[in-house]
Amino acid sequence: MSTNPVPDPMVLAGRPFPLGAHPEAGGVRFAVASSGAEAVQVCLIGQEGDERRVELTERTFGVWHGVVHGVLPGQRYGYRVHGPYDPGRGLRHNPAKLLVDPYATRITGGLTDLDAALGYQGDPMTGPPSVTDSLGSVPLSVVTSPGGPDTGVRPEVPFEESVIYELHVRGFTRNHPDVPERQRGTYLGLAHPAVLEHLARLGVTAVELIPVHTFVDEPSLVRAGRHNYWGYSPLGYFAPHAAYASEPGREVEEFRTMVSSLHAVGIEVIVDVVFNHTCEAGIEGPTLSFRGLDAPAYYAQDGDGHGLDITGCGNTLDAGSPTVVRMVTDSLRYWSQELGVDGFRFDLASVLGRPGAGPFDPNAALLTAIACDPVLSRAKLIAEPWDATGEGYRVGAFGVQWAEWNGRYRDTVRDFWRGAVGVRDLAYRLSGSSDLYSDDGRRPWASINFVTAHDGFTLRDLVSYNDKHNEDNGEDNRDGTNDNRSWNCGAEGETQDAGVLALRARQARNLLATLLLSTGTPMLTAGDESWRTQGGNNNAYCQDNAVSWVDWTLTEAARDLRAFTQRVVGIRAASPALRQPQFFDGRITQSGDPDLVWLRPDGTELAETDWFDDARRTLGVWIDGSNCLSRTKAGELVSDHSWLLVLHAGADPVGFTLPSAEYGPVFEPVLDTGTPDGAPGDTSPLPSGAHIQVPGRTTLLLRVPRHG
Repeated sequence: MSTNPVPDPMVLAGRPFPLGAHPEAGGVRFAVASSGAEAVQVCLIGQEGDERRVELTERTFGVWHGVVHGVLPGQRYGYRVHGPYDPGRGLRHNPAKLLVDPYATRITGGLTDLDAALGYQGDPMTGPPSVTDSLGSVPLSVVTSPGGPDTGVRPEVPFEESVIYELHVRGFTRNHPDVPERQRGTYLGLAHPAVLEHLARLGVTAVELIPVHTFVDEPSLVRAGRHNYWGYSPLGYFAPHAAYASEPGREVEEFRTMVSSLHAVGIEVIVDVVFNHTCEAGIEGPTLSFRGLDAPAYYAQDGDGHGLDITGCGNTLDAGSPTVVRMVTDSLRYWSQELGVDGFRFDLASVLGRPGAGPFDPNAALLTAIACDPVLSRAKLIAEPWDATGEGYRVGAFGVQWAEWNGRYRDTVRDFWRGAVGVRDLAYRLSGSSDLYSDDGRRPWASINFVTAHDGFTLRDLVSYNDKHNEDNGEDNRDGTNDNRSWNCGAEGETQDAGVLALRARQARNLLATLLLSTGTPMLTAGDESWRTQGGNNNAYCQDNAVSWVDWTLTEAARDLRAFTQRVVGIRAASPALRQPQFFDGRITQSGDPDLVWLRPDGTELAETDWFDDARRTLGVWIDGSNCLSRTKAGELVSDHSWLLVLHAGADPVGFTLPSAEYGPVFEPVLDTGTPDGAPGDTSPLPSGAHIQVPGRTTLLLRVPRHG
């Protein structure tokens, strides 16, 4: 194949911005940032693997750019960057390595030869640069045309009305019997009417897609012959992952079609984005893009050229670098404006507030740039508020426009229902975590409440295993957290014991009811409502198989739990008082009662000393709906029924006295986690002051109808 640079190409200067490859003027304008490069070539790759190298001679603002005539959409390309190779200064330019364009909107191929992609020989710090050409062994960028299928009208669901459903594009439909085989595990699979009907019936308002940026398996998995199923190993921040397209090369169009289909049924699309590290791993990893273009501009490094790793993934993108700030915000705007995405969940988001891997600053450049951007400020912004270090655990510390995965909510609710803690911290979590979010101007919906997520046990496994069982991951069960706060209900793993199975189902209903009836934004994990198990694997990141795929077989247990979930989501949706957009503050409402009252089993308000009784396993929550501060779309306040929520985590039954007449004349049973679908066995209204028996490990919800 030809590898000689074109000596005198007919290349126009073009403009430096926007970065990437853009068809225009009878060709394509290429623009790539590399402040340390001495020369940059765009390499046009033919169908047979032949290569044409065109030198970009214009450099503006550290951007190399030029318009190459005769190039059409669909052209595969990459970059070769000439410049200093000095690992001690963090410089790793090597023209033998063909580099993916960081701004490519489509990427094809994969990493087929790890050794060919290594930029060094021998030791990564002291060895000479590799002379092996990586063409044919690494992914390629592809020129694309702008536009595509319409992404539909954004649902614009208010945050306080949101119910988020975290799912994996491939795993969610890979086994779906109603989805055509060719579309299973794809963007179009998620857009299939049977799938949309399930999501709509469930009542979720947003799907949160774990990574759909183009990703590449990290070196350790490549060498072990394994695959990164989750996708937290990004290569291209503008390109949808090609493997999720039903037709090769149409991933952009299919993604837009999926978004449009979800929007059509009122469901928003949130994507999980990984701007804290890349697939290039540590300095011993491959040179695929960022490292070869301008390592010091992309990665946090020390003074000796070593990478700083606060992600646990080998490298850390430098949140203080203008190159990174520009790339991240450009990427987010592209996904929002061009692909129709409604919001973003930021993986290990604390890294974005730690320029140079230093101390966390909620007003750091990258976090501020995102929050202040006129496009992104209208999107739902959700932070995973921790990284791989103690300094990075920042639950409650992000800025006013950020919602956060509330890890304290998860831990407290798990602990309460397994009988490990009292009710003191639980009260904060049930009422929106005001201790974390009220002092900086945020609302209760800033707390993304969850009890399970992709990372950890499924709901079924949470009540079926005391310990992780990750042997299939090939790491001798060393991977994954040991802090699961789970309880197997009397037997480890699968069992035929009817008593254990009944208790597990009951505990699952308690956890779901608590999640969906708490103030804040609930997040469900795909398949939990259908009783999905991973066999005790709490870190199934490399399990692209039945361990991770949702099983759509509708067993009796799955049918019951699905019906229960639908019931509770429906109650929440119809009850503004249960999803209030403002924190409770003890204000006296129109009924003459406080907006929120915590009750003991005897029906009286908890005293201060009661909160410090760690043996307390029962809590009543009175919510006055006469002035719940929820509003219509026109901004008018709405009223609701008042509610009594009773949570009892003790193993034995407990007597509970309903509040006195000042709270309402009658209490109507609405939800009982003691039944398979949550429907109370007896819905007869109960008078105020009535004494009821609450069975062990049960959640009850009772309604006091509003007058008029």
